Amino acid sequence: MRVVILCGGESSERDVSLASGWSVAQALLERGHEVVLVDPAAAVPVLAGPLHPGDTVDAISVAKEPPSLSDQQQWRRRMYAALTGGPVLDLLRGAEAVFLALHGGWGEDGHVQTLLEMAGIPFTGAGSAACAAAWHKGRAQAVLGAVGLPVVERALWRPGDGDVPENVERLVAAGPVVAKPAADGSSVSVHRVDSLSQLGQVASEVRSRGVELLVEPFLPGREFTVAVVGDQVLPVVEIELTTPVWDYAAKYQPGAVSEVCPARVPAAFASRLQELALHAHRALGFDGDSYSRTDFRCDTGGEPMCLEVNALPGLTATSLLPLAATGAGWTYPDLVQRILDLAVR
Repeated sequence: MRVVILCGGESSERDVSLASGWSVAQALLERGHEVVLVDPAAAVPVLAGPLHPGDTVDAISVAKEPPSLSDQQQWRRRMYAALTGGPVLDLLRGAEAVFLALHGGWGEDGHVQTLLEMAGIPFTGAGSAACAAAWHKGRAQAVLGAVGLPVVERALWRPGDGDVPENVERLVAAGPVVAKPAADGSSVSVHRVDSLSQLGQVASEVRSRGVELLVEPFLPGREFTVAVVGDQVLPVVEIELTTPVWDYAAKYQPGAVSEVCPARVPAAFASRLQELALHAHRALGFDGDSYSRTDFRCDTGGEPMCLEVNALPGLTATSLLPLAATGAGWTYPDLVQRILDLAVR
């Protein structure tokens, strides 16, 4: 099968996306597919290809810090031009399927999915509506809470639009909170906040990103994540943190966290997390042809709260979805092939 892998892109998760793309390429080559690697935000978009079975690609590491906003703006201009005409669009139209390894930004918020849907090109992962629903954490939590899933109280604030809102002040006064961009990925700019002065520092950082700030109570309990691929729920993964919050550096630098799969929890608790993840997956519009990963953290009583649903979870060597797949008895190429099969069946 001729597969174009889209990776890189314009978001703060660009490095993660590039690493995912190269890992996916190697897996598809091992499974006998013809592959072209494309970064639509690069000055020269075609990174490699066409590659054929037997070819190899080298792994890419993830930088310790996300890219600058100025770089992201430059990449966004290039990405828009590449996806709306010219040789990249021709490549996509000539593919039998597009494998989306784009994390964050236009690759995960529904923009790219909309373009591919309009062009009638099969692609991996959820459709544009589900991606848009999941991308904004505050609105996604509102939907999940409305259908009975356990979520925390939350408040949204766009820094720069007046003083700190009363509901935000109340949450901060009640105890430590987590403050993070309402629409971003890979835990970029995620902070634990213990005072309004600290919140002001985080607000300045988020204001520069042009997004809303999501404020929610800090949950001191254990952290878990559960992936759904098609209609199959994978084993529970526990993230054992050495830092107060799971930020960008902790996610992608070896040794910052310990990730255990299957999680060492009672079977009934694991089953409950899996049921909640499948419920969240479906509530946001993910169907049996897509995949997702839902993150949970427990409160002081040990009750799991649903934090967010990831529409295009990472596929790097250290990512959580491949770890969960290993727990289910799948190899990495098995996982990639299953995701591709869902897109074209």
